[in-house]
Amino acid sequence: MPEFTTNQWAILFLVLVLGWLLGLISRSGGRKWKRAYEAERDARADEQAELDAVRARVAELEAARPAPIATVVEEPVAAAPNTATTTTTETLDLTRDDLSLIRGVGAAGQRRLNEEGIYRYSDITGLTPAEEAELENRLGADDGYIEQEQWREQAALLEAGQIDQHRATFG
Repeated sequence: MPEFTTNQWAILFLVLVLGWLLGLISRSGGRKWKRAYEAERDARADEQAELDAVRARVAELEAARPAPIATVVEEPVAAAPNTATTTTTETLDLTRDDLSLIRGVGAAGQRRLNEEGIYRYSDITGLTPAEEAELENRLGADDGYIEQEQWREQAALLEAGQIDQHRATFG
């Protein structure tokens, strides 16, 4: 076995000490990342538990929802003016058209039209000029706005299912 000089032993000792210090320095960074990973994992688990609780609550509320109530609609009849007919949810037409597709209406305008009792394209195409002027006043629109924006023409195209032609014509 070869003999080491004192200088060689000193260099070997210094290399070992430097390696040990380098290991200590790099090891502390590993702990930091491990702690960050564990914190992120715990936060994710908490979020998932909260989401599961919300889903369970929604399912509970949907299960406890009461049955829809039938509405009573009175229709005047010449022979019997005080006769009332009952409309159930099966016979009541609850569908609404997407009035926001009409240029000049938008989502806010659709809500305002719904508040005025206009839910379908046929409600717009069936407006008389007097009803149109009254609707413009109730909506706070300028006189002739509905005619200017061609709501009737747009509603007729959309009611006929010609959405592509509507987009091509009215943008």
